[in-house]
Amino acid sequence: QVQLVESGGGLVQSGESLTLSCGIPRNIFLVNPFGWYRRAPGKERELVAHISLSDKATYVQSVEGRFTISRDVAKDSVYLQMNNLKPEDTGVYYCNVFPWSNYFDGSQGTQVTVIP
Repeated sequence: QVQLVESGGGLVQSGESLTLSCGIPRNIFLVNPFGWYRRAPGKERELVAHISLSDKATYVQSVEGRFTISRDVAKDSVYLQMNNLKPEDTGVYYCNVFPWSNYFDGSQGTQVTVIP
């Protein structure tokens, strides 16, 4: 397995913002689309957003207009800018290729907690 390193989570109040970062080995970053996923308490993992190699971004409806996924080729990183956070955004966030691959599973993810 290859572990991807997520960071940037935290405890915030509703309406605040966070930016998640994911560092990726360059050989993997350059040839794969990536996504951000989250697992809310008691729920299955879900895809939040994904970005293609041509930087086309796609979002789940619940985050459309609030979240922005981006790639930085110079830093081999994928980001998730999250604005106007809501309590229902609470969960552990993971980055992985899109679609999900268990080959990259095993990271800790980064916890996002949004309080009312």
